[in-house]
Amino acid sequence: MFSHVMLGANDIQKSKKFYDAVLGALGYEEGKIDPKGRCFYFTKTGVFGLSVPIDGEPASHGNGSTLGFAIESEEQGLAWHAAGLANGGVACEDPPGVRDGGVMKLYLAYLRDPAGNKICAMKRV
Repeated sequence: MFSHVMLGANDIQKSKKFYDAVLGALGYEEGKIDPKGRCFYFTKTGVFGLSVPIDGEPASHGNGSTLGFAIESEEQGLAWHAAGLANGGVACEDPPGVRDGGVMKLYLAYLRDPAGNKICAMKRV
């Protein structure tokens, strides 16, 4: 459905360190910095990018926005969460675990990245 996702970051190197760790826990290669100073993670199905906002204003998180990353197991979710905490992320929401939303059960783990963006690791169980 999506070709790419771009998140704002105030400090590309700090955010790259964080995303290299959390995405590395999911088996992805580290991000590549382009000539404009943006950081990109390339997969067969899409691109995830980090950029200082082009309007010159500071990056800010989207209130009510969450970017979810698919995981294959609860263990991978715990590794993702731990890598994020160890690399500048902040825990938010409930601790990682299975939640029953009434429609389906999901394993969820939430973090805030160095710019305050809310991200999630998710698996349907």
